[in-house]
Amino acid sequence: MFSTSLLLLLAVASCVHFYKLTQPGSMAVHPGQNLTINCKVSYSVTYSNTAWIRRPAGKALEWIGTIYDSGNPTYSDKLKSKFNISRDTGTNTITLQGQNLQTEDTAVYYCVKDSQ
Repeated sequence: MFSTSLLLLLAVASCVHFYKLTQPGSMAVHPGQNLTINCKVSYSVTYSNTAWIRRPAGKALEWIGTIYDSGNPTYSDKLKSKFNISRDTGTNTITLQGQNLQTEDTAVYYCVKDSQ
């Protein structure tokens, strides 16, 4: 199964500076498939920036992108064609959508509140 599957592990919950960010536990997709990860946060996304980062096994953290309080996202040059970040201001949810994911995208994915 692992030879034909792409395993994405997600942080269950992260608390940073008294804020709570909640994501699903883990998900698996097959190479070439798309994935949507929702991150429900305890702060107003209208007034805060939120980033998505990932850590592939045995490698350093990698920044995917950030969605700003204005609603405009920015992305890593390396990953901008693969990922899309959006938000729902009514539910304070930040969404990461990945397209055509491959085995090299296997990682732990985190949503994080930008401290600035």
